Amino acid sequence: MDLNDIRSGYTVVLFTVFIGIVIWAWSSKSKRRFNEASQLPFNEVEHPLDSEDNKKGDQHE
Repeated sequence: MDLNDIRSGYTVVLFTVFIGIVIWAWSSKSKRRFNEASQLPFNEVEHPLDSEDNKKGDQHE
């Protein structure tokens, strides 16, 4: 077994892992979770900097 055989095996293993990740990402089981995650930026408070805590500033005792 020489270095080229090891490289070929490594390439096959990584390609198999890549295909597994693609199948996992596009599976219907993951769709709901990914859709919820895609909406996270839109669920934030509209003006978080206008809260009373931020107007007072950092007051360390």
